Amino acid sequence: MPTLDKDMADYAVAEAIRAGADYAEARLQWNMEQNASTKNGEFEPPGYEETFGIGVRVMHRGAMGFGATNILTRDSVKELATNLAKKVISAGPGFRNKIRMSDEDTHIAKWGAAEKRKLEDVELSTLVTTLKEIDSDMVSRHSPDVLKFRLFGLGLSLEEKYFTNSNGSKIESRVPRVGIMGVLTAADSGSVVQRFIQSAGTGGWEVFETAKMKERMRDEADTVVKIAGKAEKFTGGSMDVIVGPEVTGIMTHESVGHPQEADRILGREGAQAGESYLTSSDIGMQVGSPLATVIDDPTIPGTDGYYLYDDEGVPARKRILIKEGRINEFLQNRETADVFGVKSNSAARAAYYNVEPIIRMSNTYVEPGDHSLDEMIKEVKDGVLIKNFMEWNIDDKRYNSRFVGHEAYRIQGGEIKGLVRNPVLELTTPKLWGSVAAKTKDLIFDAATCGKGDPSQGIPVGHGGPYMLLKGVSLSGR
Repeated sequence: MPTLDKDMADYAVAEAIRAGADYAEARLQWNMEQNASTKNGEFEPPGYEETFGIGVRVMHRGAMGFGATNILTRDSVKELATNLAKKVISAGPGFRNKIRMSDEDTHIAKWGAAEKRKLEDVELSTLVTTLKEIDSDMVSRHSPDVLKFRLFGLGLSLEEKYFTNSNGSKIESRVPRVGIMGVLTAADSGSVVQRFIQSAGTGGWEVFETAKMKERMRDEADTVVKIAGKAEKFTGGSMDVIVGPEVTGIMTHESVGHPQEADRILGREGAQAGESYLTSSDIGMQVGSPLATVIDDPTIPGTDGYYLYDDEGVPARKRILIKEGRINEFLQNRETADVFGVKSNSAARAAYYNVEPIIRMSNTYVEPGDHSLDEMIKEVKDGVLIKNFMEWNIDDKRYNSRFVGHEAYRIQGGEIKGLVRNPVLELTTPKLWGSVAAKTKDLIFDAATCGKGDPSQGIPVGHGGPYMLLKGVSLSGR
């Protein structure tokens, strides 16, 4: 593991300012990823990757430039910083829309995710042995004639950063992560069911145990086999729906988090990943029931989207995106915050040293309520419990969405009945959040990798919430 030479980042900032830039920042960043995988009991070649370098961003009179290098010598870093400064100085007069950044406090800090067993001490053989145990358990529980396909990947990642800027901020961080993914396919009596699973968290190797990753894979295999053999065709209709935390989470991520990214609202993502149904003047607009409160919070320890400072040196805080059914705030970086006349709420993140920080979610979830799941089920006379999802779709403006259930049960007369196959929920974003009628006390997160930007950046995030009751929505079958 390389040592972060903090003096090199400080030097880059000093050279950019010396060359005439109004503002400069440097981010020295090292990333390590190690993984092992098995497909139907056969191991694939293991993977190992390291990236290490420095990203520098400079500004002058409304022009901004970003560049990076993995040649960490003083000559190379000086060349990068001075060339960036020269370019923005020459480009500034031609900029019609001048870029400005919100005024933020200076911070000196060192933070990291809590870890008991450091990932540097975990051998590849440990990953291989763990995957063997998971796959052997599957084979002992289910016939390969039914559980047709098993793919598992177990990975470790470690990210160390040092950020500094010309305002005097100096922030060090270390974030280890452990994650597992699985793809399972079961077939029974002509019915085929497939499931993708992802679980991850920040911390040392102990995360594998605390997150119960082995048990999660076992339970998911049991479920796909059960659905393939027992789920009945679903015809649909207008009824009540209870969605589980996994479905609640994907709903928050796709229909709240993305459309409330300020850069997307301003049009930056239009040619890459779509736009937003919201405009800059929609703060306060009613989009849901009084029970619809959606939060994005990077400060929750152990979650996949955990961080305490963003990549512009702004302290992380809870962002209340929708408060009691009304748009409350957008996700902002320093550039968009200036446009909106607010402070940054610390949403700027970069996946690696050689890409710029852009607005990203962290852990996006629905605020829990006061019901138990049993109480909620008893309230439903005719409906469906959709525990998790098989697939989802949403349009470019994040307005029309579609969610297809995986493990789903018919509810009649306040009681759970049998499994139903792939109920489909299609509705608009205001209809979704306007239908929220009750929530359980649970707060359960799932992990995901969110893609955004050009070049694309995959960022670890969490999403989740409680079980949530939607009243009077339309379902169909497939």
